[in-house]
Amino acid sequence: MNDNSLKQYIDLHDEQQAAIERLAPAPLNALRKQARQVLDEAVLPRKGSDDYEATDLNAVLAPDYGVNVNHVDLSRESTTKFRCEVPNLSTCLYYVFNDTFRPSSTAGKSGDNASVESFQTTKHPEVLAKHYGTVASLSNPCTALNTMLAQDGVLIYVPKGSHTTRPIQLINVFDANARLMAVRRLLIVLEDDAQAKVLVCDHTKGDRQYMNLETVEIIVGRNAQLDYYHMEESGMETSRLSQLWVRQHEGSNVLIDGITLTNGYTRNDYQIDVDGPNCDTQLLGMAIASGNQHIDNHTLINHNAPRCQSNEMFKYVLNDTSVGAFAGKILVKPNCPKIDAYQGNRNIVASPTARMHTKPQLEIYTDDVKCSHGSTVGQLDQEALFYMQTRGISLPVAQKLLMQAFMSDVIDGVRLDTLRDRLRHLVEMRLSGDAMICETCELKK
Repeated sequence: MNDNSLKQYIDLHDEQQAAIERLAPAPLNALRKQARQVLDEAVLPRKGSDDYEATDLNAVLAPDYGVNVNHVDLSRESTTKFRCEVPNLSTCLYYVFNDTFRPSSTAGKSGDNASVESFQTTKHPEVLAKHYGTVASLSNPCTALNTMLAQDGVLIYVPKGSHTTRPIQLINVFDANARLMAVRRLLIVLEDDAQAKVLVCDHTKGDRQYMNLETVEIIVGRNAQLDYYHMEESGMETSRLSQLWVRQHEGSNVLIDGITLTNGYTRNDYQIDVDGPNCDTQLLGMAIASGNQHIDNHTLINHNAPRCQSNEMFKYVLNDTSVGAFAGKILVKPNCPKIDAYQGNRNIVASPTARMHTKPQLEIYTDDVKCSHGSTVGQLDQEALFYMQTRGISLPVAQKLLMQAFMSDVIDGVRLDTLRDRLRHLVEMRLSGDAMICETCELKK
């Protein structure tokens, strides 16, 4: 054992193994022993272990977070009280309160046989058994930890040829009376020629310490199309360790968009395996950080088949003493010609005490490709600020406007008009320092 922070959870597993497995479906238990063995030798990334590594996961996992082994419903909230709505966007709404799945009154109305269910009660156990753990690699210590402790999760399943008539919205809420780790698992399966749009939102009630340990697996079949949006609006005491794994088959079209508006300590790992030809991949991300917030995105796009294109862009605006990090790699395997891939990371450091770590990478092992990457770290354009001030615009307003314009191309990548408009509004409020909680939301109380 190399990391004491992992040992406390391994000990918990060993002491409570019977209780953990009793409440979990068989596919989860089938991988648990292997995950436990991997963690015996796992080493978590540490700050300074590489020239871009700004995350010390051993320290992040060091607090003794409680794990709800007996899967008791700890939340004081209900779906009738909590609101997280995008104006003029009708969604099929589902919740995970801490680690407990709950549908809302609009659940089950996505149309065309699409289903959103918990692992424990799914009507498609064959889909769970076939796909669970097939994309996420246990070589990632956080994924292994999630796999060792997971007792339930959410399955989004869209059968062959089905198109969801409304976006599926999943809201994750932390609300408990004690420090808590929620072990969350999400499996999205789109069969051939299926289409779906999924929006996931993270929220925190109160100021307790929470840990969101999340693993997302996405399988996109031949000629299928998926839009997956994630928005984090959690509390300053909330830590998030998320691993998102995607496998694309021939002719599929995938958009992944990760948005961090408020948080405490966040690390997102993205890995996309493009396993079939003629695929289109977009991986977008944006983060706004202030105070002592920390946001870290690590990405890997593996081009394992020819004639594909990918576009990746992450943007950060950092203020005060916040820290941002980006480490991205595009890998083009041998015998995969006709790849058109771009990776970009653009950052504004608005404070002399904020820090940005960035490391974009390309690895290409074939000919006849068009690949490029780039990264910039800078401040707001002083000439533009001066010009706007000469036109009667105050300095704070001018700064806000330039930051909004800086984020515009990531926002424009959203393929839902109403969500794109809502995101512009949320970014404006965040940059203005205004609360982003809706007036009707119980999180205000």
